[in-house]
Amino acid sequence: MRYLQRAGHRSLPGRRARLATAAILAVTALAACGGGDGGGGEAEAADGPKAPATIPELTDDPLTLSFIWFEWPPAQALEDFANAEYTKERPNVTIEVNTVPNANWHDAMFTQFAARQTDFDIPILDSQHIGEAVTNGNILDLTDFVDENIDVDAYDPYLLAAYGQYPQAETGQRDEDASLYGLPLLGDTWTMIYRKDLIGDEPPETWDEMIDAAQKCQDENPGVSGLAFHQANGSDAAAVTYNTVNGVYGGNLWNSEDKSIEGVINDEAGQKAMDVLVNEMKPLTAKGSGNWFIDEVNAAVAQGKACIAFQWIAAAGGLLDPAQSTLGTTEDEILDTLGFATLPTQDADVVPLGGMGMHISAYAPAERQAEALNFMKWFEQEDIQKKWAAAGGVPARTDALESPEFLEAGPFNQVYADSVSRMRDMWNVPEYAQLIDIENTNVNAALNGAKDPEEALDDIAEQQQQVLDSSGGGL
Repeated sequence: MRYLQRAGHRSLPGRRARLATAAILAVTALAACGGGDGGGGEAEAADGPKAPATIPELTDDPLTLSFIWFEWPPAQALEDFANAEYTKERPNVTIEVNTVPNANWHDAMFTQFAARQTDFDIPILDSQHIGEAVTNGNILDLTDFVDENIDVDAYDPYLLAAYGQYPQAETGQRDEDASLYGLPLLGDTWTMIYRKDLIGDEPPETWDEMIDAAQKCQDENPGVSGLAFHQANGSDAAAVTYNTVNGVYGGNLWNSEDKSIEGVINDEAGQKAMDVLVNEMKPLTAKGSGNWFIDEVNAAVAQGKACIAFQWIAAAGGLLDPAQSTLGTTEDEILDTLGFATLPTQDADVVPLGGMGMHISAYAPAERQAEALNFMKWFEQEDIQKKWAAAGGVPARTDALESPEFLEAGPFNQVYADSVSRMRDMWNVPEYAQLIDIENTNVNAALNGAKDPEEALDDIAEQQQQVLDSSGGGL
C-alpha cells in the first residue's frame, strides 16, 4: 500500500461540494430511500433492471465516468490509478471519484436513488447496502454479465458474495444460484497495530492477552493509552467495534435462517463481549475518545499516544508517513516502532469484513452504463488487479492477493491476506441502515457511560428485532 502510505488522508473539498446537496437532502428523503420497508424482497430483486451479457458498443466521444465514495485515501488512489491506467485502453474516458464525508455516504447515494436520478454512474456500496439497493431497483443485476466476462473462480467465494451477491441466505456464503449485483473494488479488514518498543516484538495472541498487555503498557508509560479503537456514533464505527468483540468471544449478531436477533446478540456470549468492551477495554482509552473514528485513531498512533490500536488496513497508510508521525523521521524508523498483526483470537477466530464493491446505477445513461461494464471487466483482470495492489489498492482476486506486487507493497498487506479466511460480515438485508443506526447509538451510549451496558445490548436486540419484524423479517 505504498501510495496510501505517502498520501495520508487527503481532503477533497471540490468533490465534496459537488455532492453536498445530496447529503443535505438526506433527512427529508429517508422515507423514500427504502431504508427498511423490505421493498419487494426477492421477487422484486429478480425483476429488477439487468445488465446485458455482452458489453454494448462504446462511444468514441469524450466521456466522464463518475463514481461516488466516501472521503478517504483510497478514493484518491482509485481516481489516480484509473486515469493513469484505464485511459491507456480508453483515452476518451475520464474517471472522476466524487466523495462525501463518511457519515453522509449512504444517504448521499440513496437520496439520489430515491429520486430515480443520479449524478454518478458507479456507486461504491458497503456490502450491507446491497439489499436496500436491489429491492428498490437502484442497481443493475450483473449476473449475465459476470457469467460471460468474469472468472468467478479467481476469487475467494466469501469476497465475491459479500461485495455483490443478493440475497444472502447465510451472510458471506457464495450461492451460485443467487444473482450478483456488484464486483469487488477494495478489500479490507482490521489490523492490530502495536508498539514494538513498548509491547515487544511478538503481538498478543489472544484477546485477553491483548487487554493485559495494553493495561501493563498504560501503567508503565504515563500519557500513553493502552488502547485506541473506533467508538463514534456515526457510520458503523461503534457497531463494528462491538461486533468484532462479539465475534471474538463466540457471539453472533443474529440467526440468519429465522431472522431472529433477540436472544442471539444479547445471549451470554454477547453480554460477555459488551462487558469486556465497556468495562475492560474502554478504561484503557484516552479521555474524550468516545467520538473517535478513523482519523482520531490514526492520530493517536502517529503521535505515540497509544500502545495498541485497531484500524482498517485501507485507512492505515498514513501511519508510515514521517510527515505525520512522531515515531520516526523515516519509514524504516517508524516500522522499527510499529508492528502490524492480524487480530488476536479468543473463543472464536473472526475478523470484521470491510471493503466495498462497485455497482452500476440503474439511472445512469446507457452509454455510461456500457462504459461502466467495460471498466469493471478491465479492472477485474489479473494484471490490472496486481497493478491496483502496487498502486495502493487491496485486491480481491486470490492471485493478486498472493502476488509479490501486493504482499511486498506494505507491512500490513500480509495481514489482510492472512485474514480473508477469518472474515465475518454483518446483516446483508434492506434494513441495514436502520439496524446499524440502532447499534451505533446504543454501543456509543454504553461506551460513554450514558447507558448501562446490559441495558444497551438488550435495547439493541429489541429495537433491531422490531425493525426486522415490521418489514417481514428482511425477506
